[in-house]
Amino acid sequence: MAPTIGSPFRRTLALVASAAILAQAGMGGIAFAQTTPETAAPGVSAPVPAAPAPTPPAAPQQVPPIQGVVPNNGPASVADLAEGLLDAVVNISTSQNVKDDEGVGPAPRAPDGSPFQEFFNDFFNKQQGGKGPNHNVSSLGSGFVIDPTGYIVTNNHVIEGADDIEVNFANGSKLKAKLIGTDTKTDLSVLKVEPKTPLKAVKFGDSSTMRIGDWVMAIGNPFGFGGSVTVGIISGRGRNINAGPYDNFIQTDAAINKGNSGGPLFNMKGEVIGINTAIISPSGGSIGIGFSVPSELASGVVEQLREYGETRRGWLGVRIQPVTDDIADSLGLDTAKGALVAGVIKGGPVDDGSIKAGDVILKFDGKTVNEMRDLPRVVAESTVGKEVDVVVLRDGKEQTVKVKLGRLEDSDQAASGGAAPDGSQDDGVITPDPDENDDMDQPDTGDQVQPVPGAPAPDQHQGQGSPDAATPKNVLGLSLSLLSPETRTAFGIAESVDGVVVTEVAPGSASAEKGLKPGDVIVEVAQEFMKSPDAVAAKVKSLKQEGRRNAQLMIASANGDLRFVAVPME
Repeated sequence: MAPTIGSPFRRTLALVASAAILAQAGMGGIAFAQTTPETAAPGVSAPVPAAPAPTPPAAPQQVPPIQGVVPNNGPASVADLAEGLLDAVVNISTSQNVKDDEGVGPAPRAPDGSPFQEFFNDFFNKQQGGKGPNHNVSSLGSGFVIDPTGYIVTNNHVIEGADDIEVNFANGSKLKAKLIGTDTKTDLSVLKVEPKTPLKAVKFGDSSTMRIGDWVMAIGNPFGFGGSVTVGIISGRGRNINAGPYDNFIQTDAAINKGNSGGPLFNMKGEVIGINTAIISPSGGSIGIGFSVPSELASGVVEQLREYGETRRGWLGVRIQPVTDDIADSLGLDTAKGALVAGVIKGGPVDDGSIKAGDVILKFDGKTVNEMRDLPRVVAESTVGKEVDVVVLRDGKEQTVKVKLGRLEDSDQAASGGAAPDGSQDDGVITPDPDENDDMDQPDTGDQVQPVPGAPAPDQHQGQGSPDAATPKNVLGLSLSLLSPETRTAFGIAESVDGVVVTEVAPGSASAEKGLKPGDVIVEVAQEFMKSPDAVAAKVKSLKQEGRRNAQLMIASANGDLRFVAVPME
């Protein structure tokens, strides 16, 4: 079932799709708003009584009556529009056979004295009513026809786990539906029914042209009442509600309630520009904050599900991290934008050197990458095998490189070491564990002052091939030493890691605040490979002379995982 987001004061995971049993129970608790007689037509302000006419010596002057002002913004009525669309919106009813001894938690309890107490007790008490070992769970949702031959779009959570799917049409007819394909990452599914005559269908519009403030109309099946129309505006775009890796929701204040899941959000041309999926609510009812999957994302997913029964997403094969303000400054960017490449997956599509660690991806296939989370979405939406232009910032200059995308599902990312640290492979681009990025902004909780027991003394580095190896350098609050067999052993550093090892971190230093710790290896400074502590010191000095405020460091962990850290040089 799809999440609706909990309120700020109560992070509750509400569901937009309604359980049929609970919908029936809720019908007894409907509250009706009281109304007062209207003295003017809706949308027209009531006439203001005319002020008493002045009585000067001359003849009385007539004061014209104040006329009602008719607003000219917003549709006067959507009746004609809705009439032509209602037949294409359907109610989806599902049933699932659930074993009583599997996945059953504590039964819900109605408050003592509640008019539904007996109903809840009878339904949920397994010891009463002669219930067998299994029972059916029913739910309701919405959907819409996109092809007269019987293809229907809805949310995955509406039909997930269903043993039986039935589509109810506006004319009262019912048809059994077959699941064609589903995509959990965008919460979309495609169904197929076999109608005797062509069905009324609607088409996708272009959600990218919609603006905040544009009028929209939602049609669905809230609380199992049947086709219901609500109108509102687009309140926001590009919302990330942590529902999936490709979040890009349209936010609307058009009323969306339980049972609206999978229903369409129309523009004023009658085109589907969103699929209603989630709401923020403390109670499960609409408070004017609803979210729809935009058609610019949904249409491609739906087309793939129709054609292949699955999604086929593009894969770039890089690990990325956000571009912070400090990193942007260290790279010479005027603002923090783009996605910083922290690593390239061995054997991936860009392992040919077309994209390198340290590049900042600014545009992908003509689409601007404003922040890190934009890149996985635009890559995933791209066609597998397509050659695309990628604009990167490298060595302080923008360059355009061509890359050929692989397929995310076909890539053996885990075997090649390309999966994110948490093992997730949800993104068209491999992204690091969110907690990993915390290292860039927060001090490490471990002891950063003491070197690992057994670390070699400075004089043990003599003869290691660098004139400065005898004395560790102190740069940016870091004690640095040549990476040698002894330091590799002391810190457990893999043979594949090259650079300059950090042996101590001064407490309270900028490096400590950025999460650097003993055993980290500085691979690059400002995109230059570091062979020795002297090289690090010289590069930092050079950056200061150039007027840079931050030094961008490529840091390798002991096992070789890379990340970028911008350390202030003040």
